Amino acid sequence: MQVVSYLQDYKEAFADEKVFGVLSEKLYDLLQLDWEQRQEEDNLLIERILLLVRNVLHVPPEPEEEKNIADDANVHDKVLWAMHMSGMDDLIKFLATSQEEQQWAMHILEIISLMFRDQKPDQLAMTGQAKTTEQKEKDSRELEILKQRELATKKQRTFERGTRHSRFGGTYLIQGLKSIADRDVVCHLGIHKLKNYSHDTGKNINRVPKRKQAAKEVEKKHRSAMNVRLFLNEFCLDFLENCYNRLMYVVKDNLIREKAQQFDETYYLWAVSFFMEFNRVYQFRPELVSETVSIRAFHFVERNITNYYEMMLTDKTAAGSWSRRMHLALKAYQELLNTINEMDHSKDENLRESARVIKCNIFYVMEFRELFLTLFRKYDATKQPKSFLKDLIETTHLFIRMIEKFCKGRSNLFVQKKKLKRKKPKSKKLASTSSEKSQEELEEIWKLTLEQLDKSAEGQEPLPDDVVPFDATLEIPVEEQRAEAMIHIQDALLAGKAAEALVLLRAAREVWPEGDVFGSSDLQLEEESELLKQILFAKLPRQPTVEAEEIDDFHAEEIEEEETESVRITENEFNFLDYLKRFANVGVVKPYVLLLKDYRQNSPHTNHCIVKMLYRLAYTLKMDTLLYQLSVFHLFNQILEDPASSLYQELVKFSKYVLNRFFTLAAENSKIFVELLFWKNIATIREMTEGYRKNEQSEANKKAPTWSSEEEEELETLYLRFKEEQGDKDVIDSIMECIKDDTRTRRQIAAKLVQMNLVDSIRDLKRVKKGTKIVLWREEQEMELETLFVKFRGSDDILGNIMKNITTKRSRARIVDKLISMGLVSDRKELYKKRRKLTKGANQEEEEDFLNDVDYDAVQGLSEVEDELDEGDSSDDESVELMIKSRSRYTAKGDGQNMGVNEADPAILNLCSKLQQQGLSGPLLWLQNCLNRTADKREDAGTSIAVPLVPLSEENEDAMEHEVFQKLLKKVGIRPPADEQESFWRISAHLNVQQLRRIASVITLHDGDGEAVERDEDVSADQISEVWQAQVVAKERNATPAKVGDDESEGRTNRADDSSSGSDSDIKSDDEKTKHNHPLKRSRLLDSDDELDDEVKESVDTEMVEEPKTDSEVSDSEVTHRLIKRRRRAIEDDDED
Repeated sequence: MQVVSYLQDYKEAFADEKVFGVLSEKLYDLLQLDWEQRQEEDNLLIERILLLVRNVLHVPPEPEEEKNIADDANVHDKVLWAMHMSGMDDLIKFLATSQEEQQWAMHILEIISLMFRDQKPDQLAMTGQAKTTEQKEKDSRELEILKQRELATKKQRTFERGTRHSRFGGTYLIQGLKSIADRDVVCHLGIHKLKNYSHDTGKNINRVPKRKQAAKEVEKKHRSAMNVRLFLNEFCLDFLENCYNRLMYVVKDNLIREKAQQFDETYYLWAVSFFMEFNRVYQFRPELVSETVSIRAFHFVERNITNYYEMMLTDKTAAGSWSRRMHLALKAYQELLNTINEMDHSKDENLRESARVIKCNIFYVMEFRELFLTLFRKYDATKQPKSFLKDLIETTHLFIRMIEKFCKGRSNLFVQKKKLKRKKPKSKKLASTSSEKSQEELEEIWKLTLEQLDKSAEGQEPLPDDVVPFDATLEIPVEEQRAEAMIHIQDALLAGKAAEALVLLRAAREVWPEGDVFGSSDLQLEEESELLKQILFAKLPRQPTVEAEEIDDFHAEEIEEEETESVRITENEFNFLDYLKRFANVGVVKPYVLLLKDYRQNSPHTNHCIVKMLYRLAYTLKMDTLLYQLSVFHLFNQILEDPASSLYQELVKFSKYVLNRFFTLAAENSKIFVELLFWKNIATIREMTEGYRKNEQSEANKKAPTWSSEEEEELETLYLRFKEEQGDKDVIDSIMECIKDDTRTRRQIAAKLVQMNLVDSIRDLKRVKKGTKIVLWREEQEMELETLFVKFRGSDDILGNIMKNITTKRSRARIVDKLISMGLVSDRKELYKKRRKLTKGANQEEEEDFLNDVDYDAVQGLSEVEDELDEGDSSDDESVELMIKSRSRYTAKGDGQNMGVNEADPAILNLCSKLQQQGLSGPLLWLQNCLNRTADKREDAGTSIAVPLVPLSEENEDAMEHEVFQKLLKKVGIRPPADEQESFWRISAHLNVQQLRRIASVITLHDGDGEAVERDEDVSADQISEVWQAQVVAKERNATPAKVGDDESEGRTNRADDSSSGSDSDIKSDDEKTKHNHPLKRSRLLDSDDELDDEVKESVDTEMVEEPKTDSEVSDSEVTHRLIKRRRRAIEDDDED
């Protein structure tokens, strides 16, 4: 406060003509210099002078001066007069209009805004002119109101004077008003004072918190002395005629290009509202303010209002400042609408046409129409003063009146409507384009295709040279986009682009030469045409050929829940009544009623705007029920009892209309008096007028579950029993397990417990979140953790052993974080469980949970698997022997089971025969092997779970999509994927060991003569036995059998058993391999052991044919060892690619 007093003293000292005379002369001399002669110091001095003038004008007035009477000059007026006498105002106008001095535009606008800080533009425009008829009527109306209120006060005092002395006023009982002793209150006051009696008389008034106090008015207007007002009036006229348009253009350009400082746009908004109102009231000349009468000006102001509104809601600490800025923008928007309305009533046809064009654009855009609804619904009396509410109501009244008039002159008006549309990514569906066309249509397309191919062969149509058969931007490898390339070729043929299809075919042949899928390299044009015809008539599945097999569950949920938002813009016919119905809302009515309470202080125009809006809602929309509220009726009572009510005829008439409607409805609905206590929405209004929904309530009661007395006693007994136990288990879950009626839901039980007053609220019955809830580590706990880490550092599962032996149980993530923070490990990957097997075993779920907890990386896991492979090179020969033993075990079990098998189902035998004829003998062997291994696992484990069939080879994957093969799977009891979360067929958990082996024995193959042979006997001997016998003979010849311990042999055998479930372990013959010459997929980490055995078999056969007598030089074990290494290097190369 002391600093402000010093500044006020300085301001008073500057209120001197000599001081401003010196500043004006110096500034004049500097402005006389040309740009070539002006130095940097000169520009700096000009800026300092302008800043000095700005700072002097910015000093706030003294509070004592605010108590002065009107037309009395204060310090600010004296400073303005000193500026005028020294010629500073002329220099300011020169700087505003000069093209060479544009750099000072923001300083000039700020100085002008401070000069007119306390002025009202309408009063300033009428200075020096005779009072108009409207002003005279306004003054006489105000005088009449004061006179009638004074007479009413005198009359009331006369009636209050009793005939008896004040000491003998009497004692009265107030019936219906109870005292503390539960009796009627005894009153010792006069009868005329009984209306004001209250129990709160004499009590201390509760202090209202500052955050709940109403916002204070900041702007305080002062009517300056006559000579100052005349000077400012003349300044405004000169500024509008010579400076306004140019200065506003430069300022807006600086704001758009962000050359100004923060919040400088407020000076622009103030100038728009002030000078446009001055021009409208003085002598309306639109050409003087043409720069700010445009669609761009409306958009600029609306954007700032929206920005200030959003910042007021988010920046709670500076909400008052944002509210004042929003008020400035709203006043600018109001004045723009007033100017357009004035142009619409002009006698000039060009002005009316310009106003019509601007109104069409304003009413068309949705943001301009929705602005007022948004401001009303978010109005906060603690942050926004009533002056803001007054301007908002008046602006809304003007906008609605303009749009109503605009709609009356037109039969239809189309406006813009924006809707936020949320889309979820659609899953790709299986579709076939060629199947949508009939055979005749495809024949016609092929005839046109042949003509185009002939023209291309003759050179009439050039072939495109920029066609690529694959998409390099996809995550799918190029090797696996072969099916997509086939679909692209078919799409090109269907679209009539034969040349492009031919080029695509040739390019795909170069990219994927394996198997001659796209033909051989030496095809002629006729052969390529025949191949294109086959592609055209083929039914290709419109589905990605490769799907991700390993997707994290959490990531998959994010993909499913991902939504994309887009704004959909449409045009609809505008309906004025529908737009008006949006104001029939409690959030809009409350601000109107709040301002109506100050009807005595409001101007007649403000009261008219309020009553007009309420009249539209009550009469036009027939929603007067929205005003049936006790506070509103209390306000109507004050208006009707006001001594000057004759001058508020509009308010009185509307109040009587609403009250008459209320009492008419009260005769039909007696419950309406209770509804007075609450604000009502649309649904409640409909119930009050049309009747309450008794039928729906009775139906809802009928649907509600009923409880007998025995059930209530049972529920109470169970609740008290489980409540006393207070275990970790939830009380409701325990009740649901023991209650007799299994149909009771958790919600029903909880609601009944609340109804029986056994619990206070349903919130008390919420499930307790499981967790240790232990965050802090004590010193002894840290020492224990360090001791356990040192103890189990060399074990395979460090983290698992620590969690088993630690005293205070904690989650995996917290233990890992603590180990890292203590410096015992540098990376969480050091705590990974050492995995000794390459395929999924019985403990798969526990390992996956551990990897998820410690953020396991798939790439790191792959490197660990490769390291284990490198360490296990020396034991490859041993694994071969163990695999031979495991296969012999499967064969023995199969044979033993087949001995007791009943006669096979003929349908299964027919399906197997068809599949063998179509070249699917390998998948049949794979299926039979999977069934046998699943039976062995279930026999060993003693449990049954659904086992997925995972085809890892391309041949088996194609078989899984084969129609006949799928029929066979369904026939033997293998179920397809249940939903989108499952990708593979599964061996049902309901099949026991005997059933699985019986099914495996039924699946048979046929030889060339059509005789059925069992896989375990003949097929194994033809395809497998030679390889394994050769391996055994070679090992015996070399006399270097691998010595494997019992424990290790048992462990390796178990791992071989585990790898059978759901993996591709078929032993393919050489004929089948040449027939189905497709590259293996690299989407898995490692190939199965059986595929590795295929390579061993082929290589051993080749060695035996080429060098039958070199056993002594190169042993079979060395050959096997080299083949295994070669196979591993090929896998590593593919993974790197």
